[in-house]
Amino acid sequence: MTMENSWLITELYRKQKANWPENGKHIMAQYTEEYVVVYQAYKPEIGKFAAGNQYFGGDFSYDRMSWIKPNFLWMMFRSGWGTKQGQETTLAIFLKLDFFQLLLKSAFPSINRVGMEKALWKEKVANTDVRLQWDPDHNPYGDKVERRAIQLGLRKQFLEPFKGEGIVRIEDISGFVTLQRRHINNRELDKLITPLETTFKVDEETKLNLLM
Repeated sequence: MTMENSWLITELYRKQKANWPENGKHIMAQYTEEYVVVYQAYKPEIGKFAAGNQYFGGDFSYDRMSWIKPNFLWMMFRSGWGTKQGQETTLAIFLKLDFFQLLLKSAFPSINRVGMEKALWKEKVANTDVRLQWDPDHNPYGDKVERRAIQLGLRKQFLEPFKGEGIVRIEDISGFVTLQRRHINNRELDKLITPLETTFKVDEETKLNLLM
């Protein structure tokens, strides 16, 4: 099933959940040979500008780190299903596949789990322009699950493609989020629909870089 006038493919949550890994580190995403969908949530001024102009500008700041999440439910946990102040507008950003893959290869962990000497690690993480973070994934009610979800913090040269070069499409899916939030509030998981996500495959070199 699809949303009208949207590229985003959706499916019943419970139907998808049966096929998802229950634990371990996985990049759960909707993707094709052209793009990977990631999510961000902003105040309306930023979100509506991006969706309307198909690039990030206006009140969006290129001087700070911006975090992207390929996992829809992680984004919903973070934004309170679009209810938190400054996160009312949910964007589905269709990043070019090669750009997303470059981000994965360039990422450096925000937590020192590589056994690096502390001072050296702090220096490296301070200078990295793609920051890697593995967090507990969450169910639709916001409870932690055993599976880990990835998010990436971008800045400087890796945020510049948000001016359009690294993006295929930007959609404002806030209306969809509002509709699905009603099912959450009514405890109706049988009716909940979420973007279709499967495990994004990466090569062995990238796995090592991502500490998978």
